[in-house]
Amino acid sequence: MNPMPRSSALPLWSLLAPLVGWVLLCSMWLWGGSGGLFVALLATGMLACVLAAVHHAEVIAHRVGEPYGTLVLAVAVTVIEVALIVSLMLTGGPATTALARDTVFAAVMIILNGMVGLCMLVGGSRFGEQRFGLYGVSASLATLAAIAVLTLVLPNYTTTVAGPFYSVGQLGFIAVVSLALYGTFVLVQTVRHRDYFLPAQGTADEDAHAEPPSVRVALASLGLLLACLAAVVLLAKSLAPAIEAAVLRAGAPLAVVGVIIAAVVLLPEGVAALRAARANRLQTSLNLALGSALASIGLTIPAVAIVSIATGWTLTLGLDAKSSILLMLSLLVATLSLGTGRTTVLQGVVHLVIFATYLFTTLFP
Repeated sequence: MNPMPRSSALPLWSLLAPLVGWVLLCSMWLWGGSGGLFVALLATGMLACVLAAVHHAEVIAHRVGEPYGTLVLAVAVTVIEVALIVSLMLTGGPATTALARDTVFAAVMIILNGMVGLCMLVGGSRFGEQRFGLYGVSASLATLAAIAVLTLVLPNYTTTVAGPFYSVGQLGFIAVVSLALYGTFVLVQTVRHRDYFLPAQGTADEDAHAEPPSVRVALASLGLLLACLAAVVLLAKSLAPAIEAAVLRAGAPLAVVGVIIAAVVLLPEGVAALRAARANRLQTSLNLALGSALASIGLTIPAVAIVSIATGWTLTLGLDAKSSILLMLSLLVATLSLGTGRTTVLQGVVHLVIFATYLFTTLFP
């Protein structure tokens, strides 16, 4: 990351970006909007909010230090993502019972292969070899593997309810287990073993030599971060019909829409992780990436489980065979490539190849 500015004022553009995003949203809600020009304005406003969100997340991270700063962005994005999924489920009815599964799976594949792979490739190209704390990454991967398999693979093999579903009792149990695993991970990351998630010795840490922002500036950035993230999600939701129409015109499967929306929602974290890797702070990149994947699955599944139990809708969780294989391959390769505490461009290329395979098989199943 770049050093934080010493002045007490936030850049003007970071203040205007969320304002522009919300003005576009309000104008659409009040007066409507259609046509290519308005869609382009919405996309531009969303991109501006993404860049502003990254800046405010960096301000907060510099004030509170690692790993709290990366946790702020991961949890904030995921909470808003969960709210979006739940709202779509409530408005869409039983037809959207697979929405949570598809969104969570897309988020995990984007993070575990696309985001991590790109960070390792960019960092390795610039610095040759990058180091990170092995204990924190191992803890993250172990927790992620457990939650992912329990929520996305095991439903295919239970017998109380036929098909890729859990019974009501099983669903409630898995929701509690997911929350317990994620809560324990956050406790370990922020309290008991915080040192596991700090940058490895010998890596660059330019932020450590810059004056931290004041409490007032950090609180202002927190509020603006939430405003930016909410605008990004709502703008993405508004752009969804145009994206869906473009996908249908191209003859691609509708699952591509979920991938695009998930990528847009995760864009702030992806940009922040990439900037950290370019500054030789791969530990921060991995904290963001793996923490985001854990928050996405660990918070989304319990939330949609509550909606399913309350409404009586059957929640589709189990992945098909192709997706299950890709998930297991991703977890295996991540465990191997991040098992030494050092990465090069090779690991980055491997992860990006798996991500490209995921995208290709989504387009051409």
